[in-house]
Amino acid sequence: MALPVSVLVVEDEPAILELVAVNLEHAGFAPWRTASAEEAAQRLRQSLPDVALVDWMLPGQSGLALARRLRSDARTRELPIIFLTARSGENDKVAALEAGADDYLTKPFSPRELVARIRAVLRRRAPQLGEQPLEIAGLRLDPGAHEVSGNRQRLELSPTEFRLLHFLMTHPNRVYSRARLLDEVWGNDAVVEERTVDVHVRRLRQALAPSGHDALIETVRGSGYLLRTGTPS
Repeated sequence: MALPVSVLVVEDEPAILELVAVNLEHAGFAPWRTASAEEAAQRLRQSLPDVALVDWMLPGQSGLALARRLRSDARTRELPIIFLTARSGENDKVAALEAGADDYLTKPFSPRELVARIRAVLRRRAPQLGEQPLEIAGLRLDPGAHEVSGNRQRLELSPTEFRLLHFLMTHPNRVYSRARLLDEVWGNDAVVEERTVDVHVRRLRQALAPSGHDALIETVRGSGYLLRTGTPS
């Protein structure tokens, strides 16, 4: 089964932090509770979440400064960010969006709206987390059923190879380094080495070989890997 979507929650008021986290858990997400920008930054050094919910008013560094910091770092530049704050003025919203926020939700908030906005941002910024089937050159991946087929032939993939293929199919024709793939597929697990990516790419190619789709995954020497949208040879 696919891992639940992880949500970094940065909120210094314990009651609100717990309210948000509980509602996220009920919606099937995995919340990461943090109470300050510094605590959030420490958690981000360990692994990357799928989306971040950030309060504006935080002790020490503000949520606005944290958003700018995340956008200036290549590792977190594409992390979806949603502001969750009591500041409702137009200038505040503009400042948050200019700092790199993808969305802005004011307190008090509806838990249903919060969940809907998270899913909407993920559809825009992280399509690999969606449930819609994908198909490229006869290679079909169904996230909901957790199935892969090549030219209607069922292909057997391990959970890791499935996640790797899912990411590559949602970002075709783009080269990704081993370090970036570790972040996106393994969650930047510090125990995993970059050579592990090579092993799983090799296994993925072996799994796709029966239908000839192993040729879609290319090695770019010195850079990483990509998945081509052309027909396999």
